[in-house]
Amino acid sequence: MTPSRYIIARFAQAFGYHRRNLRMADAASEMHLLRAAEAQLGFELWEKVEPIEELSIEYWNLRRFVKEKNIVLAKVQEWQSKLDRAHEERIQALTIAPESNQELLDEREAMLKELEEMSVRRDTVVLEAREIRRFYDGLKMKLEVLTKESNDPNENAEEIAKVKNRLEELKAKFTELKQQRAQIAEEIKDGDARIDAIDVQLGEYKSNRRSHASESFQAISDINKQMSVLRAESGLLDTQMRLLHAEIGRFVSRRAHQHEGCATAAADHRSLIEVMRSLRRSVTLNHRLAGTI
Repeated sequence: MTPSRYIIARFAQAFGYHRRNLRMADAASEMHLLRAAEAQLGFELWEKVEPIEELSIEYWNLRRFVKEKNIVLAKVQEWQSKLDRAHEERIQALTIAPESNQELLDEREAMLKELEEMSVRRDTVVLEAREIRRFYDGLKMKLEVLTKESNDPNENAEEIAKVKNRLEELKAKFTELKQQRAQIAEEIKDGDARIDAIDVQLGEYKSNRRSHASESFQAISDINKQMSVLRAESGLLDTQMRLLHAEIGRFVSRRAHQHEGCATAAADHRSLIEVMRSLRRSVTLNHRLAGTI
């Protein structure tokens, strides 16, 4: 929204031509671009704002977060190397076998793959059940609030009925998932039993081989859990850093022309700052046209 377009739009409004929803949508889109530009600007110049006293907290927090993230990434790399080695050991444990009893060996390998797939299915069912339980608890709370707020028995009756129906649906779905989990657990148990039987048939050598393979599977599982924790920690640090980048970008872009420290830090980003100024002006004009300010 440029000043000339603003004048034209104001002129059109004088004749009853209002487009409030469009103006609000334009303002929201431009604000999204502005926030992204602020974060990008802060990311590019945050290391230059140390002399700016007003940004001291943001700067030193970012220094701390960068150091913490480097530590986390180093740990991720370390665990990734362990995971690669564990996969290699697993492959060796599954491929090294005598020529005799090859049929049993092939059956055992296929069963191990099925067990992996069933474990994934079980985890998926458990996650879905947790989500349903969370939805159920939320709707239950909603039902309690609606019931307490209702002075008239007919008040909110339709909404309460919908909530009760939805609760029954969720309860039925949760029961179904519970049955699925039990069925998968039984299948896993049967698979484990079959593998044990094959190991007995293969003898002591096969028992040792299975033990090594199981250790590899357990090691892979443990490593994946640890890496998931580290990736979550890295994601949290990224979020915190993006917020600080946005704060720095917002502060510098608003004061680049009157604050000496900001002007110095933003010397190589004046074009971006001008674009951001235009976006702020356009957002303000769109809100004026929408009648929100």
